[in-house]
Amino acid sequence: MEIAYAEIHAFPDGERPHTGNPAGVALLDAPLDDADLLGVARSNNLSETAYLEAAGAPDLWRLRWFTPSVEVDLCGHATLAAAAYLFEAGQVTGGAARFDTRSGRLTVTRREDGRYGLDLPAIGWRPAGSASEAVAALNTGAPAAAFEIDRVHGARYQMLVYDSEAHIAAIRPDTGALKAAGINVVATARGDSADVVSRFFAPASGVDEDPVTGSAHCTLAPYWAEVLGRETLTARQIGPRPGALTMQARRDGRVMLTGAARRYLDGVIRL
Repeated sequence: MEIAYAEIHAFPDGERPHTGNPAGVALLDAPLDDADLLGVARSNNLSETAYLEAAGAPDLWRLRWFTPSVEVDLCGHATLAAAAYLFEAGQVTGGAARFDTRSGRLTVTRREDGRYGLDLPAIGWRPAGSASEAVAALNTGAPAAAFEIDRVHGARYQMLVYDSEAHIAAIRPDTGALKAAGINVVATARGDSADVVSRFFAPASGVDEDPVTGSAHCTLAPYWAEVLGRETLTARQIGPRPGALTMQARRDGRVMLTGAARRYLDGVIRL
């Protein structure tokens, strides 16, 4: 079996090369069993591989996402990558690509400036005490606030809010300790280089540090909109491979993420 494949870098940091979050996109002509879907994702060794399958209606596809370890319920950057793949291949006949996923119907539109807009569900959060194992593993001191986030990748999630961008940049994570604790962490602060900065660590789900995480911004957008009193904010993820996007918390419980996508390679997967 041969499967059309591309790697696309979602949410690059402006015009800088080697930025943004790499996602694999595989276009299936026929269903694959879950063991093969996971096996291909493990072989790709990217934070996410997206699998597309035509759903029998114009501009509608079934979409699933796999890390090298697990299938996930929501992935923003791989959804952007999948949409960019379809738009660039001329397979979107209308104004939007629509996807049926484990998180319901998701829609991606292409803007006049070449960027893409992702309509995603907001992910809830609630105040909580910070997990001592997570704080120790980040090696950047105690956060100003801590929250539990609704689970996305199976493991427990915490959002730790720090006082400055410098705190986020200084994180030197002990990912082994996070994995042992079974905790994924979104670390965030008000930014200097953007309205909001963050980093995302998910070793409990097979991804030590994700470069630019759409699903994390489904919490960051409504949280920071509430804190800063603005619906639309600029955001950067500032780890070793940075990226940038615009996020909007809508009043209907949805989040709009806007960013670019760069096609990095094309190929064929053979099974």
